[in-house]
Amino acid sequence: MSKIKVLHIIKSLGRGGAEMLLPETLKLHDQEQFEFHYIYFLPWKNQMVESIEKSGGFVTCLSAKNNIQLIFQAKRIIRYCKQNHIQLIHCHLPWAGFVGRLVHKLSQIPVIYSEHNMQERYHKITAEINKFSFNSQTLALGVSEDVTNSINKNIAPKIRVETLLNGVNTETFRRELAGPDRKNLGIPEHAIVVGNVAVFRFQKRLVEWLCVFNELQNRSTKPVYGVIVGAGPLEEEIKAKLKELRLERKVILTGLQTEVKPFYSIMDIFMMSSSFEGLPIALLEAMSMQCAIVSTNAGGIKEVIRHEVDGLICDVENLNKLGELAYEVVEDDLLRSKLQNNARSRVLKNFSLNTMVHKLENYYKEFSQLP
Repeated sequence: MSKIKVLHIIKSLGRGGAEMLLPETLKLHDQEQFEFHYIYFLPWKNQMVESIEKSGGFVTCLSAKNNIQLIFQAKRIIRYCKQNHIQLIHCHLPWAGFVGRLVHKLSQIPVIYSEHNMQERYHKITAEINKFSFNSQTLALGVSEDVTNSINKNIAPKIRVETLLNGVNTETFRRELAGPDRKNLGIPEHAIVVGNVAVFRFQKRLVEWLCVFNELQNRSTKPVYGVIVGAGPLEEEIKAKLKELRLERKVILTGLQTEVKPFYSIMDIFMMSSSFEGLPIALLEAMSMQCAIVSTNAGGIKEVIRHEVDGLICDVENLNKLGELAYEVVEDDLLRSKLQNNARSRVLKNFSLNTMVHKLENYYKEFSQLP
């Protein structure tokens, strides 16, 4: 029996949520039935390449310096598909989606597109191109009901649109994994650690996160430390705020990390201050690692977290409330333990990556048969 050959197209293979899903899903796919190829365009964002290749994927970089150059790679992608007998293309995020739709029009290879964000949050030009080209593909998948509803409201597509919730590999994201020595990070063993894992973009509101943390550590009766894992375009602004608040010894910026599990394992609380989200992978990872969740209710977060059951959430604009909720969890040991256990139970039952991969494989089988 010949394998179904699937090509993933994505702008970069850095440490964004969509990018991180690719090696994780690959580890669980049935590689006796499927063969997976990956094309990306930004050569300096390659942190996921090694893990994909180690897991059996074939990775190619078609170098492009900007979005326009990316679109002009369509003919090279078609040649790659012919040479490697690709039967199905799966695109992630708008600009990869745009070039994938062009490939579909020119070659008739079926294209699945995963939408990770709300249409309202895109730049006007990106949103207009997305709307104009959206029907030039085979299937669209929203990563949360909020994302799917946003597609239907803003685009009203003629093609099939379904929701496929993001998942996390609950077997590998486990609390038992040893983290870095707290003492080496300057964190006392008995301290409460509040953390976040994020690309340093404006929607994550990490400057505001630092302000919330500052109020929390000033108010708390317990020693509270922060750990933020990641990097990105707002790094200098975040470092400047850290210095302004005199938090250099209380909040550790780890920089970009290929392996994030050890850092989750030292976090007691995972706090998100995002203004908008699709369905964040980092949230699911933190829940699987038994971090107590305190977050805004941005996007798909409210589809995951049931307030006072799996975590504590507040309205996006109410960052004062976010601080109040974090204070409750820091001060109440029983509440913190309950939320930590409930977070893992929630992802085990409803957001397992195995379920996501099984559904993806069914889509691949269904659409790879199209002429």
